[in-house]
Amino acid sequence: MHTMQTEIIPINARQPEEHVLAHAVTLLRAGELVVFPTETVYGLGAAALQPAAVEKIFAAKERPYSDPLIVHIASEADIEHLVRDISEQARQVMRHFWPGPLTLVLPAHPRVPRLVTSGLDTVAIRMPSHPVALGLIRALGAPVAAPSANRFMHVSPTTAQHVEADLKGRVPLILDGGASTVGVESTILDMSSELPTILRPGGVSLEALRVLLPQVQPPRARSLANPDLAHEVEAQKSPGQMLIHYAPRVPAFLFEGASMSMRHAMLLELQRLQRQGKTVGVLIADEDVAYFQSSGASMYVLGSEEDSTKVASRLFAGLRTLEDAGVDVILCRAFPETGLGLAIRDRLLKATGGKLIPC
Repeated sequence: MHTMQTEIIPINARQPEEHVLAHAVTLLRAGELVVFPTETVYGLGAAALQPAAVEKIFAAKERPYSDPLIVHIASEADIEHLVRDISEQARQVMRHFWPGPLTLVLPAHPRVPRLVTSGLDTVAIRMPSHPVALGLIRALGAPVAAPSANRFMHVSPTTAQHVEADLKGRVPLILDGGASTVGVESTILDMSSELPTILRPGGVSLEALRVLLPQVQPPRARSLANPDLAHEVEAQKSPGQMLIHYAPRVPAFLFEGASMSMRHAMLLELQRLQRQGKTVGVLIADEDVAYFQSSGASMYVLGSEEDSTKVASRLFAGLRTLEDAGVDVILCRAFPETGLGLAIRDRLLKATGGKLIPC
């Protein structure tokens, strides 16, 4: 694709300036792309009902057409024009969790471009809570389709600088609203099936969903030993379904087990790699620092192993920081699966391409 000038404009994350939003809206109405902050990660937005604009998202990201997009709205009323019907159960979920990091998969209205849905009869919809995202959608007066603002399969961006590293010259405007607070993408909940089912864990935990919907099903487990390759090219109901995703550009491995066992196994592998002349980065918890301090590895500390909210908020920044440090290999530790731990494990499994080392 041809390169273009990329403008980066700071915007107040709490009270977005109207003139900055107006500039972004002018581009969106003209069928251009705008990158904007959300509470989860930065989004690469286009007017959702303009197929030619939506196609530019796929070109800028080099994203396959089999990977559907999430449509972002600013009020519950906006959803009426995007879906065929909404169950009372779905409405309850919206009222409880929106605005926020939860995406619902619902039966799509025929007016939704098939590019957005990957040709399926369902559409993924979310109402973000970030003031810039909401302000942009309201100012446009129309829904915005937006995946994460990064090159396809690379680590998701939680700052404007991450976006610039991936998409400079590919988008005309990046709105810089500071770091995303949640740090992992939204949870995607399929409300079009008989039982509500999580398709992608994210910023709303399974436990929180089950308070309202006790019958919610967890994500389907996939075999790492025999991945279904056909699954990778077929149209998916939800983004983030591929086995390799959110990945740094260097090999990464995930160690899983009791804390002491993980530390021991990671240190042994680190020493083995160093003997081969390789530089190593480790993605660890507060509790691990003393064990790695004199190891010679580049360390990125995510937070306490018991604080899944903080770990999630720093996860993608950690992967990018170690990648940018020029390490040859990244060794990651696993975290408890409570709270946002399910989303953390999902992102680490995909960042490592399923290279899981039980300890």
